[in-house]
Amino acid sequence: MNTDFIKGVVVPILTPIDADEKIDEAAFRRQIDYVINGGMHGILVFGSNGEFYQIEEDEMERGLQIAGSQAAGRIPVYFGIGAINTRKCVRLAKMAVKNGAAAVSILQPMFLKPNQDELYLHFKTVAEAIPETPVLLYNNPGRVGYGMTAALITRLAHDVDNIVGMKDTSGDITLTEECVRLNRDIGFKVFGGKDTLLYASLCVGAVGGVCTAGNFMPELIGAVYERYAAGDMQGSLEAQFKLNPVRLSMDPASFPVAAKDMAKLRGLEVGDPYRPNLPTPEGPVLENIRKAMREAGLIE
Repeated sequence: MNTDFIKGVVVPILTPIDADEKIDEAAFRRQIDYVINGGMHGILVFGSNGEFYQIEEDEMERGLQIAGSQAAGRIPVYFGIGAINTRKCVRLAKMAVKNGAAAVSILQPMFLKPNQDELYLHFKTVAEAIPETPVLLYNNPGRVGYGMTAALITRLAHDVDNIVGMKDTSGDITLTEECVRLNRDIGFKVFGGKDTLLYASLCVGAVGGVCTAGNFMPELIGAVYERYAAGDMQGSLEAQFKLNPVRLSMDPASFPVAAKDMAKLRGLEVGDPYRPNLPTPEGPVLENIRKAMREAGLIE
């Protein structure tokens, strides 16, 4: 199974929507081109910042078809799955493969708190339903309420042939490092999942990051990766330091609103978030976002 493409900065692409909360096809195509022209290495449709939890299955299929058509082989298109029901995850995985997804990412079920054996069976069942397609585990304890252990990840990586990598959004750099160390014998690909920790993740063996920042500041997040890959460690670190204040300014806004706020401030047409979320109103939070973006040279 070819996994050479699994590297670099993969962008959990924003999902532009119209007034009826349907995917705005023209805006979605423009956003994909913006990310590709910004030098990013892949897009993940329906990740956390792509608001997957708001979107019906038929609309997901339509969105994946648009993304595949617009990317047109220029970069790989990954598909994010975050359903809490194993059967639904299998259905989504098969749909993604049918529509040309290069790889599938599976988030651990939210709301529930499965034990390790239940999680193992869940991921194994979904991955084995699409045996010819690379599968990435997605560890996001901050959103689902619990984390995946290095032991579970290692067991899955060694037992299931097409579980070939993961995205770690735990913020625990030791866990990221352990997932690399324990699975380096099989070439397991680990992505960092925190924009602010891309440099640190690369330093402990990650192959790249799945980074929201690529939606609205690809030049900054791209510089962290490209300089590191070129051996310019100090340049990569300085790029990380330039990016971090912008990324951290997002945190006081309600999730996932700030990503679309920042994209709009850069002149991108991404629409509003799905309800109940609303764009960040004028006030201290939005002004601090503007200030951070100005200081980074992203807006005037």
